[in-house]
Amino acid sequence: MALFYVDGLPIGWIAIMLAVLASMGGFIFGYDTGQISDILLMDDFKLRFAQCGTPGDVSTCNFSTVREGLIVALLSIGTLVGALFGAPTADILGRRWAMTVECGVFMIGVIIQITAFHSWAQFAIGRLVSGLGVGSLSAAVPMYQAETAPPQIRGTLTATYQLFITFGILVAYCISIGAREISGSGSWRTVVGIGLLWPLILGIGILFMPESPSRWLTAHGRFPEARRAIAATRGIPEAEADDHFFVHRELEEMKSAIEFESKVKAGWLDCFKPERMQLYRTLLGMTLQMFQQLTGANYFFYYGATIFTSVGIQDSFVTQIILGAVNFGCTFGGMYIMERYGRRFPLIVGGVWQSMWLFVFAAAGTAKDPTTNKGIGELMIVSACLFIFGYAMTWAPGVWILIGETFPTRTRARQAALSTASNWLWNFLLAFFTPFIVKAIDYRYGFVFAACNLAGAVIVYFFLYESSDLSLESVDMMYCDPTCKPWTSRTWAPAGFNSRQDLVEQSRAAEMHKPLEAGGGEETRYEKAGGPAQGATRAV
Repeated sequence: MALFYVDGLPIGWIAIMLAVLASMGGFIFGYDTGQISDILLMDDFKLRFAQCGTPGDVSTCNFSTVREGLIVALLSIGTLVGALFGAPTADILGRRWAMTVECGVFMIGVIIQITAFHSWAQFAIGRLVSGLGVGSLSAAVPMYQAETAPPQIRGTLTATYQLFITFGILVAYCISIGAREISGSGSWRTVVGIGLLWPLILGIGILFMPESPSRWLTAHGRFPEARRAIAATRGIPEAEADDHFFVHRELEEMKSAIEFESKVKAGWLDCFKPERMQLYRTLLGMTLQMFQQLTGANYFFYYGATIFTSVGIQDSFVTQIILGAVNFGCTFGGMYIMERYGRRFPLIVGGVWQSMWLFVFAAAGTAKDPTTNKGIGELMIVSACLFIFGYAMTWAPGVWILIGETFPTRTRARQAALSTASNWLWNFLLAFFTPFIVKAIDYRYGFVFAACNLAGAVIVYFFLYESSDLSLESVDMMYCDPTCKPWTSRTWAPAGFNSRQDLVEQSRAAEMHKPLEAGGGEETRYEKAGGPAQGATRAV
């Protein structure tokens, strides 16, 4: 039975459950991101791995810029490599088993970290290995969510990946503030060791969820399983799956798309061919992921405790929790905004908002010394929170949603991997070089991020197509329609529909077994058009 209805269309509880469970991949990354900021300040960790002027005296222990950068940033190198391997792994093993294997890799990395005693290099290598698992998950999870989610709530369900990243960061902050009172190595080993729990939940639990129905099962000719999976996400009883009109309609649409795409063998080079906007979409995905990092959010998440200590805050751990709570709470709003207002508008507004508050942060820190001026320090914290408020509402969930729905089926895994690899590459560059940059220009670093946010908003306006409310196949058709431009894409609809709202109403009529209007039946238009490259001939 359906759990609830959206625009008159049923949504099954399985659709919600698989999105939430798969999002544990985001939680794993968030937890790993949040913990390192506080661990770097723990006394026992500094005594073991930092450079101490007087052995045993923590007040003389400090990390060199290079050592701190490597401990933080080697995770990102692992995620970069893992993201590239995530695509072929997901295609070969299937989305579910790939996630299970990747969880195992992450756990190996955690074990390497907690067994380190005095070698900072071992701890850093452990983060590198964990990064391989996190990177692979970051390619597989949004793709799996986008492929299994009903189009009506695809944005919301895919955004749960980012929601769980923020939840993981917040949980790491909370555990760290409690564990810091534990004597000896138990302080940081507890924080790192708890990280073994999360991949166990995902790696085992995901095997009880259906495989990607229309993109992996159908591509491998497993049509009965695909039919049952589609029915499950829609809340349609399994006994009715074989004869249900909507299940048949959706499966036929996917079979048509896959049949068309299978005629041309796809490889990594196909991601960079100009035909069918492949190169355009690959570069767009990589650019959006790059600018998500260049928003400056991870400047606060990786080095937040150090930043707030530098502005004169006595207990930076508490400030980190406040920042993490703002990030987590506002992501719920982001899930609504990305579904209600589409993809383009929130990203443009978000870029401008974030730029404004980063400018305030940088200007305040540059104008006066925050360590001696309490008002300036408080202003910087408020501006940081307002920046995170905008980021969590727009760029944080929005980019991950787009990575799941922008690319065509035959190259989706590879293009998603390349885009995600771009994210991790810039994640590494920022994590490693931030200590050097801050040492050179201090809080003026915020001006750099402010400019990048404005640039990201401009790129969204001129290059990103509006993909909300469309099936993944229709998104492909839209990008290949020469009459559709990014700034007019909000009103685009497949040929045979008067508007995008008409598309929603036709889908609702089909689901409710009502006669479709003339020209209705998206899969029919798809087949008659000879494939997605020619299927849409106008922009409304």
